[in-house]
Amino acid sequence: MARQLIRLSTAALSDAMGKSGAMDHDMRCLSANPKLAAPACTVRVHTADILMIAKALSECPRHHALVIDGQGELNTALWGELTTLAAFRKGLAGVVIDGAVRDISKIRSSTLPVFARAVVPNGGGAEYLGEIGVAVQCGGQVVRPGDWLVGDDDGVVVIPAEKLQQTFETAQRIVAAERDLERAIRKGEDLARLLRFQETMEQRESEVFIPQLRAGSRGRRG
Repeated sequence: MARQLIRLSTAALSDAMGKSGAMDHDMRCLSANPKLAAPACTVRVHTADILMIAKALSECPRHHALVIDGQGELNTALWGELTTLAAFRKGLAGVVIDGAVRDISKIRSSTLPVFARAVVPNGGGAEYLGEIGVAVQCGGQVVRPGDWLVGDDDGVVVIPAEKLQQTFETAQRIVAAERDLERAIRKGEDLARLLRFQETMEQRESEVFIPQLRAGSRGRRG
């Protein structure tokens, strides 16, 4: 499934979920490779503390994405050169961090997908326990162990595990429809006509926009 998902854009997948599932706009890829598609392995750390990162790296299976709930702390790095190397050597699919990283020159040259909110020199402490394998918050989205993360140049989308097949199939149909539109535009057809702009406007002009009246008028027609 990872190879199939990685061929689709995060935009198409978000559209397939009703324009939802996307992490916050500042969750960007900071490494040389933004292409990510993998089930999640999750960890929640104490604010500005890296103690659980090494343990989570050790427990995260190959071909999974390590998702770190750093509680959005942007002034302390939870990830850097050595963790990037360790994750790459272990065969992780990528890492997504609700927080900051450092050693950015090394991360930029890595082919391991690394998504995070910020870059800062300050390193975290190593004193407090966290939680591994629990539902976390990352980039404004809830991520549960086994949910799928897909990343590209636009950002990261979270797909609930139970909606994976449905989302994939819907996204495929969306991509096919967009390719049809692209071919029509390249042939010189008008985008507004293709998107039925005039039909949509006429329909809206005939509607009553006060919800109570609209509900009432439907009831009278029935």
